Amino acid sequence: MASGFFALLDDISVLMDDVLTMSKVSAKKTAGILGDDLAVSAEKASGFVSSRELPVLWAITKGSFLNKLIILPFAFLLSAFLPSAVTVILIFGGIYLSFEGAETIFEFVFPHKPKGTKATAKTLSKSAVLRLEKNKIKSAILTDFILSVEIIIIALGTVVNETIGVQIGVVSIIATIATAGVYGLVALIIRMDDLGFKLIRMSDGQKNSFHFMGVGLVNALPVVIKTLSVVGTIALLLVSGGIFVHNIDFFHPLLEGLPGMLRELIFGLSIGLIAFFVVSQFKLILKFFFKKS
Repeated sequence: MASGFFALLDDISVLMDDVLTMSKVSAKKTAGILGDDLAVSAEKASGFVSSRELPVLWAITKGSFLNKLIILPFAFLLSAFLPSAVTVILIFGGIYLSFEGAETIFEFVFPHKPKGTKATAKTLSKSAVLRLEKNKIKSAILTDFILSVEIIIIALGTVVNETIGVQIGVVSIIATIATAGVYGLVALIIRMDDLGFKLIRMSDGQKNSFHFMGVGLVNALPVVIKTLSVVGTIALLLVSGGIFVHNIDFFHPLLEGLPGMLRELIFGLSIGLIAFFVVSQFKLILKFFFKKS
């Protein structure tokens, strides 16, 4: 009986060791899209009244956990009964990520001109502000769902040939990091300006270290969010390019002489621009037919 118990402990120890080892591999594979998730989440959770930032972020975080609970069982079922579907979903997800990255670059190069005057929180009633807040939360949770699918599929793709126990352990760890880690960092980022204002008040109007630190934090927030947005866009293209290179035979011999990251960036951007062109033309066709009808 004792020997059986210790054998069970040994099996659990080996399993946990495998889970931790493969989790490091999966974390490296998903680092790019986690960076994008961080950038997108920080942008979605900012722009609210200071007193509402953390409640809004908590609502988005709960939605993110629910997204993972919905996605994980389907991902494990696919891995167990139809593992080839994981690669197919991964490629389609890569196309979506490359499209999103190309769209961001296009909008940066050719920004849309705002039509009319947008209402601000000051000009809206309390009920209208709450509706706007609720809509932004729904939008953030939907975006999180799409990113969560890709994070989980990428993580699952790194352990698809492992035992189901290792798969569950590794993907669950990555899913937890994707929510707790990302939204924990977002909470720190969006409160930078509040901490800065507190330090400025502590300076009592004097140009001391509290004042300069406070001003620095307040001024740094938009820069940090913008930087995360740029890094996240590049990460999207790198992750998608890596998916194409490693999962589509056609891309294997192409541009082999280039550094790996540059090669993946080129493939990600190229496919993204093609996808963006196709979607844009499809939207124009739909707009044309709806106008005629």
